[in-house]
Amino acid sequence: MIKSLWVNLPVKNVKNSKDFFTKIGFQLNLKHGVRDDSACFMVGDDNFIIMFFEKPLFEDFVATSVADSRSGSEVLFSFDAESAEEVDDLARKVVEAGGTLYAEPGYKDGWMYGCGFIDLDGQRWNILYMDLGKMPLG
Repeated sequence: MIKSLWVNLPVKNVKNSKDFFTKIGFQLNLKHGVRDDSACFMVGDDNFIIMFFEKPLFEDFVATSVADSRSGSEVLFSFDAESAEEVDDLARKVVEAGGTLYAEPGYKDGWMYGCGFIDLDGQRWNILYMDLGKMPLG
């Protein structure tokens, strides 16, 4: 049986990625990814694992080249927030840490509040607060 799922992402500079994701609240995990060319973070209550590998190391693992994340996207990483205010706070931290918002914080469909950002390597992320009491049924 599968015990856990880890997301592995290529980055240009692990030190810069460590700084960025630490500033927006991700928890550095020194149990894994303690090399100079990799880093590991735990995210959320379940300690979901995200690994960052410098591009050459990542390409060695996947036995192919890395796609250009600035010209297209294959995945959107989403995480939930406790409140709309937390979405706003995280959006502010993203910008202060050097990221870019591609979608400003706001409501969608009256029950979801979120924003989207691009990290230092062009990966797209979504921060979302869902008011499940207002979610349409059906």
